[in-house]
Order: sequence, then structure tokens, then C-alpha cells
Amino acid sequence: MAEATAITIRQAAQDAEEQTVPFSIEAEQQLLGALLTNNDVFDRISQIIKPEHFYEPVHTRIFEICSERIRKNALASPVTIKAFMESDAGLKDLGGPSYLARIAGAAISAFAARDYAQMIREFALRRELINLGQDISARAATVAVDDDAELQITAAEQILYKLGEQGTAERGFQSFLKAVTGAVHAANAAYQRDGELSGISTGLTDLDRKTGGLNNSDLIILAGRPSMGKTSLATNIAFNVAKVHKQGEKPDGTQGSVQGGVVGFFSLEMSAEQLAARILSEASEVPSERIRRGDMDEGEFRRFVEAAHALQNCPLYIDDTPALPINQMAARARKLKRTHGLDVLIVDYLQLLRAATAKDSRVNEISEITQGLKAIAKELNIPVIALSQLSRQVENREDKRPQLSDLRESGSIEQDADIVMFVYREEYYKEREKPGDHELDKMAEWQQKMEACHGKAEVILGKQRHGPIGTVELSFEGQFTRFGNLARDRQSDWS
Repeated sequence: MAEATAITIRQAAQDAEEQTVPFSIEAEQQLLGALLTNNDVFDRISQIIKPEHFYEPVHTRIFEICSERIRKNALASPVTIKAFMESDAGLKDLGGPSYLARIAGAAISAFAARDYAQMIREFALRRELINLGQDISARAATVAVDDDAELQITAAEQILYKLGEQGTAERGFQSFLKAVTGAVHAANAAYQRDGELSGISTGLTDLDRKTGGLNNSDLIILAGRPSMGKTSLATNIAFNVAKVHKQGEKPDGTQGSVQGGVVGFFSLEMSAEQLAARILSEASEVPSERIRRGDMDEGEFRRFVEAAHALQNCPLYIDDTPALPINQMAARARKLKRTHGLDVLIVDYLQLLRAATAKDSRVNEISEITQGLKAIAKELNIPVIALSQLSRQVENREDKRPQLSDLRESGSIEQDADIVMFVYREEYYKEREKPGDHELDKMAEWQQKMEACHGKAEVILGKQRHGPIGTVELSFEGQFTRFGNLARDRQSDWS
């Protein structure tokens, strides 16, 4: 009896393994045939289906070539596509170029193309879910010391997010044609902005000019010593991006942010209320310390309330959970993008994040955190700005301008970052060099130096993977914790 039961169970397992995955070659043929017959079909299906949704690899390649030609306003027909697939081994197995003519001739109606596209996408998602379920089951059944259940849940959630957002769980290799198309879309977006920016504007003209704005998938490290204004600059950028946010159709035809963006701000040091007060100080031009104390006159309070009312619908989302593990932060960022959208993510600051698992050294923890931040930037296709502390060795030098070697646990931070920029305010240090009142000569010299650096700040680009390094000068109004563009003649910038 027991042996019979075991055989039945084993047979059921074999039957389950032999179940065919969901797909429809006929639907794929009908869709491609309709597309080859009438290129206008592409506009109705391009937002539904992608090349990787096809089950038959040859169909994937046919759809890729058709898509590229149609986007260039070129004809995609059995005759024109044939030239690109003469040496395709997979097409030869299906009968060669005559296969293209056969599926075009067998297409019943272009009106049903959208239904076929939805069916093909549905089957592709189901195949991905089956694979994901099998992977989760196999991984959960394998007990390993360094692979606990929480990490498995995080990994599964990450794959499910990709599946829900992009229609595929794993990207794997992609053709050069597809990569080139993405590069052309990015260049077109920059061209539409008159060649000035390839990314989202920070609202700081000179900084944008140097970096091209905040670019998708970049990890940007913003570092500085205490009181230099790291958080102030980060909140200024967050406010500048969120306040001009507009939705619309992007150059690639998808819907999304066409100006500014939705900002997520992880504030691990300050509370959400403190962060909001800083932003309101900038917007209302009421000194932050007066807001904190409630010491405002009637006019200032009115401006403060008006600014709060104007900004209440600003797409800026703050999470002030302390000591957040990097994997939980990634999960929350995914959820924010799924529910409200997300164009820029800011983390204040990375040394307050925790690694997902305990590490034997702080250097290894920071390495996992920076790798995690870079992974978030690539996965969500957004710029991530992470604030970072600097070591005290800056204070021991005569010239206190920061350098890459001043980054705490600098190896992994410097390696994983696409841009490293430092905030430096000479005025902060000069204030602490004030001579005694009886030292008249030194006092006069000190006052002269103070006037030269008053209200100014420097952003030093120590590393930029895709552009030049150098220094950008900004204005700084300490009472409003606000960075801005220096008012000066810009003719020299173009000479």
C-alpha cells in the first residue's frame, strides 16, 4: 500500500513537470503577420508588448527589427525584414524568408492585434511566475547558513516588482539593437532640452551645466563635514525637483514625469517635521531658527502658512525611520514607485543605514550598503543621491577642501559611485579664525577674507564617471538654509 502511494506521488510529480508552459505560437504569428501587413498596428500594441514577451526566439527577433524600422518611419514588410534576417539560423529552421511571407499572408485581421498582444503578454507573465515559483520553492528547500528566509523574501519581492513593472523578471542579455535604441531615446531627451541636460534639473544652473542634471541609474554621493550644508543642499534639490513636477508623454511615448519629478527622501537623522520645516524656511524666506522657536511676526507667519498651503500637494515623500536596513529601504522605494511614482531618491545619510545581514567589519557593511544603493538606482532606473560623512583628517590640513580620500570607508563609496561631490564653505572655517579685538592688522585682513567668502559655497566634483571634474560656486543663505545660483555675468561661461 505504501509502495503504491509512493508510485502515485512520484507519477503526479512527473506529470506536473511535464505540463507545458503557457504560450500560443498561433497568436504570435497572427500578431506579427498583422504588423508586417499594416505597420499602423504598432501604435496600438507598442505599450502592451515587448520583444521578450514572445515565446519563440525567432518571433522576438522579427518583432525587434520591425519595431526599430517603424520607429524610424521605415517600412517593415516581409521583403524589408528579409534583408536583416538572411543569415538567421532560427528562421532557416522555420522555412527561411518564406516564413515571413507565410505569416503575413495568414494574418486574419489587424483589428484583433491588440487582443493578441494582450494574450502574448499574459502568457509571458504566467511563464515568469511559474519560473519564479519554482525558484522560490527550490531555494527555500535548500537550507544554507548564509541564506536566511528574510533575504529570500526580499529577493522574491525584487523579482516580483520587476515582473509587475516591466513585464519580465530577469533582463539577461539584450541585443545591441535594443541597447542602441535606449541610448538614442536618452540623447533625444537631452536634445529636446536644447542640449543642456540629459537628466532632471537640480534647479542649480551651474551644477546642472557641469553634470547634465540628475541622470537615471546614477549613484551620486554628496559628502561634507558637519555644518557644511549637506542636508540643506539635498533638501534644496528635493524641493527644486518636486515643485516643478509635471506629468505627460515622454519622448519614448510612455507616460511619466516630463519636468521635475516625484522625490523620495529617506531621512535617517532628522524627523519628517524638521525636514519639512527646512523646506518651508526656504520657500517662505523665514529663518529656520525662528520657525523652530515660533518667534515669527505676523507677516512671516502669513508667508509661512501660505508656503505650507502651496506645497501641500508637492510630490515629495519623506520616510524618517531610523537605522533602516538597506533591503527594507529598497522594498519601500519599490513600493513608492509602484504607488505614487519615483524619479529621484535621496538618502540622508548612508552611514546611518544598516546592512541586511551582520558583517564582520564596518568596511564590509558600507560596501554592501553602497552596492545596494547602486542596485536600487539601476533597478528603478532613477538617480539616487546618498549623503555621506567625511573623516576628521580634513580638519588637520591647512586647505580644508575635501578630497576622495577623506570619504569614510572610502574604497567602496568611491568605487560604486558615478558622481562624488563635496560641499565646502570657506566662510564656516574663516569665522572660527577671528582674531582678538586688539589685533587690528589681523582683524582688517580677516574682515577682507570674510567679505570675499561671505554667502558663498563650493560644490567640488571629485569624481564624475561621465563628465568632467571641477568646482561649482553657489550662493548660500544660512538663515534660510538655502543654496542658489550666483548672480554674475555668464558671458565668460560661453567664451
